Amino acid sequence: IAALEKKLNTKIALVSSRKQTGIEKIKELIADFKNLPVVPNVDTTAIAPEYFDRLKRTFPNEDLYKLWLVITQDVNFMPIEKKRIQDAGSFGTKSASELKRLQQKETILRYQFINGILKETYVVDSKAAKGFRATVDRILTHKIFGYLIFFVILLTIFQAIYDWSSYPMDFIDEQFAVGSEWIKNTLPPGVFTNLLAEGVLAGIGGIVIFIPQIAFLFLFIALLEESGYMSRVVFLMDKLMRPFGLSGKSVVPLISGTACAIPAVMATRNIENWKERLITILVTPFITCAARLPVYLIIISLVIPEGRFIGLSYQALTLMLLYVIGFLAAIGSAMVLHKVLNIQSRTFFMVEMPNYKLPLLKNVVYTVIEKSKSFVYGAGKIILAISIVLWFLGTNGYSDDFTNAEELVKNKIATEGFTTYNQADISKTLNAYEKELEANPLISSDARKDSLLYKRLALNTRAEKQEIAGYKLENSYIGIMGKAIEPAVQPLGYDWKIGIAVLTSFAAREVFVGTLATIYSVGNDEEDTIKHRMAAEINPVTKEPLFNLASGISLLLFYAFAMQCMSTLAIVKRETNSWRWPIAQLVFMTAFAYLVALIAYQILK
Repeated sequence: IAALEKKLNTKIALVSSRKQTGIEKIKELIADFKNLPVVPNVDTTAIAPEYFDRLKRTFPNEDLYKLWLVITQDVNFMPIEKKRIQDAGSFGTKSASELKRLQQKETILRYQFINGILKETYVVDSKAAKGFRATVDRILTHKIFGYLIFFVILLTIFQAIYDWSSYPMDFIDEQFAVGSEWIKNTLPPGVFTNLLAEGVLAGIGGIVIFIPQIAFLFLFIALLEESGYMSRVVFLMDKLMRPFGLSGKSVVPLISGTACAIPAVMATRNIENWKERLITILVTPFITCAARLPVYLIIISLVIPEGRFIGLSYQALTLMLLYVIGFLAAIGSAMVLHKVLNIQSRTFFMVEMPNYKLPLLKNVVYTVIEKSKSFVYGAGKIILAISIVLWFLGTNGYSDDFTNAEELVKNKIATEGFTTYNQADISKTLNAYEKELEANPLISSDARKDSLLYKRLALNTRAEKQEIAGYKLENSYIGIMGKAIEPAVQPLGYDWKIGIAVLTSFAAREVFVGTLATIYSVGNDEEDTIKHRMAAEINPVTKEPLFNLASGISLLLFYAFAMQCMSTLAIVKRETNSWRWPIAQLVFMTAFAYLVALIAYQILK
């Protein structure tokens, strides 16, 4: 260290944030920075002595290196301005190509200085190449076993997400249902009470129930990053990505995309090659982000059975398959773009492998809390606004059918009876209740008849309320809008309610669940969970459950391939400095998602 301080002509502090050592030393040096030498270690003027000599004569009172930075890097050091330097052309202004060559000379000069210092002050440990870390690296980055290990880790993560989060998720869902019922029973009836119970609480509940699974996802990502394993994954994926026009540098944004596409697209700034950067920007939205997770989880829980295959649940395998499909879509699109984009390029990839470390609990907990808060608050603001708008549109209408809904539905029930689904549901419930009564020998025959009568009346009243609420919803503003777009989504197996949810989810993917929660809550007096409400929905065309295998797979594939959200489009526009690429991206991804969802539904229905 003493030799290094002497060579660099400065003071050095050995700091470790993990061990909390050297913190006070670095504080002292920062406080005393004015007394440290400011003489440069590398004489930049050596790359072009005559040029810098003329520059010095032209600006005798200015720092030469500051002038050089203003000329080459557009760094702003007031009062030095680039225009002022260019106007004073007496020192012999260089062309852009000449300045580029001088910058290259400066880079070489600095690395020569660095290499010289390292030879004198750093001793390479030859034993490290044969040590424990090297052995583990050879296994984790092996051309076959490396991918298998990564695959097993992913399987474990998705299985844990389902197994560990199911109980807290069900608990939160039930509490929101109870809370909604409590608001209706406690507060005086009116618009404000309905807004809170059917709009705000239902919408927010549609995203809060997924906090456990989102938190577990971020927990595993944080553990992998803290341990140093993610750097090995980046290195491992470099060879895999090369044939598709990408490199290991693209892996970092793609992995970041599992949290959110916006910072992932911004992370492509580290890719120097423009073609590779553009391809990475365009394919990153295919990667499954955290906002898609609530959509996947709720649909998978409705349409995929709870069985297991070699210890792994079908639902966890389906979730992992969706992540794999998104990744395959990304690299497949990258390969097509690599062939189509006529941009000559060559890129190189280097990565420093960090030491393996035991993840610090403090860092992991902080990461999980901050990312979960960011996800919930970011989505919460959008969902709250959309929920209020949807509630208003769902509880108001202008037609006579909406105004006279109660009278019209009661007349229809009196003449035609309940809907086929409600009739079947009432009969099924009564039969089960009758068997339950018969199994109890203490209940007399008359008591059984009275109990069945009261049960039938209660079921009829509930069915009547449901049909009135459903009729009003269909003739409300949101119902009219939904019916207008229903022809476009019906071939995919969706009804108008799902169509509205898909449309609003372009604001943010997680809005899908909140939208359905709000729509299903409007006019619904039942204390029921979001999942149960969705499971009870009936397709008006097929008269079967709306969320079945065909429509569920169609919906999952649509969200796997569709553009993520409007914010992603905006950031793509900013990073590419053109509307051409985000518009092309939106059109292609939406059309592709629609086509795949259409084919899937038509095959499976």
